[in-house]
Amino acid sequence: MFEKLKKIAERNDELTALLSDAEVIKNIDLWRTYAKEQASIADVAEKYEEYVKTEREIADCKAMIADGDAELKAMAHEEMGGLVDKKEKLKEELKVLLLPKDPNDEKNVVIEIRAGAGGEEAGLFGTELMRMYHMYADSHRWKVEDMETNMTELGGVKEVVFLISGKGAYSRLKYESGVHRVQRVPETESQGRVHTSTVTVAVLPESEEVEVEINEKDLKIDTYRSSGAGGQHVNKTESAIRITHLPTGLVVTCEDERSQIKNRDKAMRVLKSRLYDYYQSQADKEYAENRKTQVGTGDRSERIRTYNYPQGRVTDHRIGYTIYALENFLNGDMDEMISALALADQTAKLAKVGE
Repeated sequence: MFEKLKKIAERNDELTALLSDAEVIKNIDLWRTYAKEQASIADVAEKYEEYVKTEREIADCKAMIADGDAELKAMAHEEMGGLVDKKEKLKEELKVLLLPKDPNDEKNVVIEIRAGAGGEEAGLFGTELMRMYHMYADSHRWKVEDMETNMTELGGVKEVVFLISGKGAYSRLKYESGVHRVQRVPETESQGRVHTSTVTVAVLPESEEVEVEINEKDLKIDTYRSSGAGGQHVNKTESAIRITHLPTGLVVTCEDERSQIKNRDKAMRVLKSRLYDYYQSQADKEYAENRKTQVGTGDRSERIRTYNYPQGRVTDHRIGYTIYALENFLNGDMDEMISALALADQTAKLAKVGE
């Protein structure tokens, strides 16, 4: 590990020199390439420098203990304990920094919410989950863009798709894939009985143009009249879009915009993200197996979380973590849970490296 860290530190120094080289500065593409590379290793190099500095300070303390007078020895002994603890902490932090990074972590994220078991109650809870993710995005100053909205007459979710754009959005929200279960007394329940309903959440990294190639011949594109709020536009204009990807059978619809062109653009963005996820899963069987066991990429058919209204709690079943602040959680205060999931994912990966 330390040989690898030493090479990373040396490369970071090389890149610092290259980025200030006049010839490199003239070549903006080359400069950007070096800058991007340095950005990817700078944190590791900085942490390793701190580790090396701590080792030097420990060596200095040992020298003082061996050769110094009684007062210096006492001071060195006292300082040594803190430095040894700091060294061990830095060592663990370096292990984490060297873990393979998810290449999708910095991407925008497409979230799909669908009502599961429980009829109208499931749809109504789906609306609350949609609001929760919107509020979480707002708290991080991320942008939310609705891509596909299919609601019930009572305002429940049948299926909604929306894009959250912002640095690190996928790295935080990827833990949300799976079945979300709610236990509460529905408004329509006259006997006061607690019902259990489920909602499915799928989280996909937004695909970049270069990652998914779509042949126009593989697409069947239909237009139809929007089923929106009504009025002349809905009655007269076929602005809604349905795109079917023939080789995979994936279907995407969009009718949120008045413009057929805008709806087509949104539908294509969702289709690309779904195809990216589909092809990635198909191409990498090991990844497909891991997503059933790893916290970060849970199987979408797995029940991951329960929202219990009578007890005011949220429990994540993957890590056995419970928060007794349901209202705050549904208002977007999700960071405590997400951080716990990220730590569990990290710990599991570290254990795997140590095997």
